[in-house]
Amino acid sequence: MHHLDQPHHDGSSLYISTPAPALGEEVTVWLRVPPAFALDAVHVRAVHDGEPRYMPAAQDPSRRGAGGYGAADTWWKATVTAVNPVVPYRFLLLTPGGQQWLTARGLVGHDVTDATDFRLVAHEPPPDWMADAIVYQIFPDRFARSGAGGEPPAWALPAEWDTDEVIGEGPGTPEQFYGGDLDGIVEHLDHIQELGADTVYLTPIFPGRSNHRYDAARFDAVDPLLGGDEALERLSAAVHARGMRLLGDITTNHTGDSHEWFTAAVSDVHAPEREMYYFDDDTGDYESWWGVKTLPKLNWGSPLVRTRMAEAITRWLGRLDGWRVDVANMTGRRGGDDHNHEVARLLRPRGAAFIAEHNHDASADLDAGGWHGTMNYGGFTRPVWAWLRGESLELAHFLGVPGGVPSRDGAATVATFKEFAAHMSWRSLVHSWQLLDSHDSPRIRTVTGSRERHLVALGLQATLPGTPMVFAGSEFGLTGDNGEYSRTPMPWNRPEDRDEETHAAYRRLLGLRRAEPALRRGGLRWVHASADCLVFLRESASESLLVCARRAPGEPLALPLDGTLTGVHDADDLDSPVLPGEGPSFKVWRLAARG
Repeated sequence: MHHLDQPHHDGSSLYISTPAPALGEEVTVWLRVPPAFALDAVHVRAVHDGEPRYMPAAQDPSRRGAGGYGAADTWWKATVTAVNPVVPYRFLLLTPGGQQWLTARGLVGHDVTDATDFRLVAHEPPPDWMADAIVYQIFPDRFARSGAGGEPPAWALPAEWDTDEVIGEGPGTPEQFYGGDLDGIVEHLDHIQELGADTVYLTPIFPGRSNHRYDAARFDAVDPLLGGDEALERLSAAVHARGMRLLGDITTNHTGDSHEWFTAAVSDVHAPEREMYYFDDDTGDYESWWGVKTLPKLNWGSPLVRTRMAEAITRWLGRLDGWRVDVANMTGRRGGDDHNHEVARLLRPRGAAFIAEHNHDASADLDAGGWHGTMNYGGFTRPVWAWLRGESLELAHFLGVPGGVPSRDGAATVATFKEFAAHMSWRSLVHSWQLLDSHDSPRIRTVTGSRERHLVALGLQATLPGTPMVFAGSEFGLTGDNGEYSRTPMPWNRPEDRDEETHAAYRRLLGLRRAEPALRRGGLRWVHASADCLVFLRESASESLLVCARRAPGEPLALPLDGTLTGVHDADDLDSPVLPGEGPSFKVWRLAARG
C-alpha cells in the first residue's frame, strides 16, 4: 500500500502555524492534497465548548512547494481557535464521489467518533529542548563503579562486576549488588555524548533495600551507596557543563515499606501519616502495588500525600531537569478513587520534563495538562518487536501480555503505529519515549536474534516521530530475556561482550537524527507497507527524507515518486525511485523533485 495519493495533515509545524497555542489563540491548519485526488471543497470541523463548528477552508497558493517534495500538491488552509485546552478537529472533504473524513487515523468514507480527531492543545507546553532530546537510560547499580561508593549494606548480595552472572529470577534478584554509583557515570559521559544522546535518565537514586531502589525509604536524600547528595551535585554539574540534561525517576504510586512515612503510619494508628496509605481499620492490613507488601500504595485522597510528594518533586529541580514517573498509570487509582489526572497536573513541574510510565494504551491519560508523554511500549516497542522478532524467540509474555511476542507483517505494524498515534495529540506523540527495550524488558538483541534486525529496529527508533530512549548496553548488543537479566553490568572492561559494529551504528543513526531537523521536528507520511518492507517520509518546510526499512530481502521497490534520491545513510544515490531489495537493511535518502 502507499498513501501519497491521499490528502495529509499532522501536528508538525509543516501543517500547523502554532504547535503550542495559548488559550484563545487563532491557529492556521493546512491540508496537503496530491494532484490525483479530486476535491471540490474542504471544511474543518472543530469542537468548541463541546459543540462541533465548521469552518470553510480555502486554497493557499503561497504554500506550493512547501514540504520539500511535492511541488504540484495543493494546500488548503483554515483557522481553528484554541477555545478550550484541547480542541479536537478534523477535515471534511467534499469530493466528486461523496463526503470523506480525514482524522489522525486516516481517510475514511464513513462517519467516525471524535476519538481519533487531530488535537489542538493549549495546555502549557513541554520545555522546547524535549523535542530534540535523545534519552539514555541508566540503571545506576549496573552502569559504572567509581570505587568511591560505600560498603554493601546488610540486605545486599555483593557481586563482582565482570565475573558474576546476573541473577535474573528467584531469590536474590533484587538483592544482587554490583555497586555502580553516580561518580562512575561522570567518568563515562564522553561515551554517552558521542553516542548522540543529550539527556541522561537515571532509574531511582533514593535509598531503598534493593538494587532497583523503587522501594524508596525517603525522597529527600540520595542513596549514600551512590555517593549521596554530593555525588548528584557532581553528576548534575558535569552533565549540564556539556549542555546535556539529567532526569530522575520517582514512584508516585507507592513507597517502600521502610520509608519514614510508612514506618510512622505503621507504628501509630493515630499518626498523621496513617492517612497517606490505604489501611484496613479492622485488620491493620494495607494496600500495596500488586500485593507486594514491600511497596505500600499511597492514598492520593490525603492532603498530606499531595503536599509531601509535591515537595519531593520540586526539591531536586535544578539538579534534575525533570522526571520519569514510575507506575504513573496506577497513581491515584484504587477502586472508586481516580485522582490520576488531578495528580499529574498537581505534580507537573513548570519548565521541566514529566514522562509517565505506561506499558499499554496511555492515551486516556495524555493531553490533560499533566504528563508530557509516555513510555510508548504499546505504540512503538510492541509493534517493532512483532515485526522484527527472531524466528527462534521464545518469551512467555510481552510485559505481562500472555502468548509471547506475536509475529506480524509490515502492514499490521504500521496499522499499530497509526492506531496508537491517532488517539493522542501530535505533541504527546513526539514527547513520548520510543524505546526498543528498558530495564523492565528483554533486550532488543535477544528479541531480534541478530545484529541486522537489531539495527533495523534502531533505524526506526532514530527516524520515526517520538523521543528515542536507549537503554544503556543495547549499543553494545547486550542480551537478556527479561528485565532482570537485561540489567547486565556495562562491559567497559569486557571487550568480548561489546559488539563494536552495533556501537558504531548507534553513533551513526543517532547522529543522523541529531543532524537532521526533519527527523526531530518534521511531519510523517507513510509511503509503503508490505510484509517485509516499510517506507515513509519525514518532512520539514525545506526537505524530505525517504526512509526504507526491510526485515528481509525482497524485490526492488518502484515508488510513485518523480524525484531524485541522494543517499544519506547506508544508501547509494538513485536517479529513479526504485529502492534496492537487499535486507535486512535500513536506508535513508534525501528526496528532491526533478528540476
